[in-house]
Amino acid sequence: MLPSLIRRRSRKPMSEEAAFESTTFSLSTAVPRPAERRSDERVLSTLQVGKLASVGGEQLIRIRNLSAGGLMADCGVPPPVGDAVELEFSGQKIPSAIVWIREGAVGIKFDQNIDLGELLAGRKPRHGFRSRPPRLQVECRASVRVGRTFYTCNVHDISLGGMKVEPIGEYCLGKKVIVVIESLRPVKGEVRWYCDRRAGIVFDEELRFNELAEWVGKRLEVASLRAVHKSR
Repeated sequence: MLPSLIRRRSRKPMSEEAAFESTTFSLSTAVPRPAERRSDERVLSTLQVGKLASVGGEQLIRIRNLSAGGLMADCGVPPPVGDAVELEFSGQKIPSAIVWIREGAVGIKFDQNIDLGELLAGRKPRHGFRSRPPRLQVECRASVRVGRTFYTCNVHDISLGGMKVEPIGEYCLGKKVIVVIESLRPVKGEVRWYCDRRAGIVFDEELRFNELAEWVGKRLEVASLRAVHKSR
């Protein structure tokens, strides 16, 4: 039952930064809006980052408020109001639609209300398990340095915590690497798995949300401009 999951507010005040960086869960089925003040109880969680897929491509969003009927999130390149999108967070893919846009934030309505109780229960950490950040499908090149050897690789996907590249040598498995992707700073990591010339690299330190979101946003804008130019 969802009420049993609701925690009482701590008497110790939460810092402004901590409150800003936590996603707010609401019992309402309405799509959250900016500057909204709710009278119902809330559940604070560390769930922050999700993936939004639209006709224009995939991008990361930072979830600020979440209800059973929708959410409010920061979005670098918001799709137009009315566009159908797919959200991915907490291991779920949810068909949705954009209902409002305001100064870099979007309101997204789920096609069907979700069960918040099931969502929160599903997020309980399991022993030895760490949830994987959402991955974005991208097409770009990267230089991967392994010792004194450099590989020019195709990037298949990227997340805050790592990436998948191809081709690369099997001997790289378990090796420390430095990855340089166009327009992103060099990132240190380690090759954690290898299969058929593909490899999964886990970053030593996660990328910052803002830098990856901005990088993806610029790519989406360039792709949109190219599409418009070709249509003329």
